[in-house]
Amino acid sequence: MYDLTGFQRDLLYVIAGQEEPHGLAIKEELENYYEKEIHHGRLYPNLDTLVDKGLVEKGTKDRRTNVYSVTRRGTRELEARRDWENQYVDLD
Repeated sequence: MYDLTGFQRDLLYVIAGQEEPHGLAIKEELENYYEKEIHHGRLYPNLDTLVDKGLVEKGTKDRRTNVYSVTRRGTRELEARRDWENQYVDLD
């Protein structure tokens, strides 16, 4: 996960936190977090990068809608990231 941008990591977290979200649902979550508009030209190429890296799987809901889910590898990467973060930040 060290080679992902912060935006790509945030995408991965959002996808992991929802049940097969579609692109616009992911976009909405990130817009709420960033408090600004996320353009399709930024969102979809970064989603494709996560798919290409094997962290996210892209499926189809219908002819116009893609859905995304985190792969086993993506889950392992998220867990490793959480372990790494916990070495430096203990919020308990």
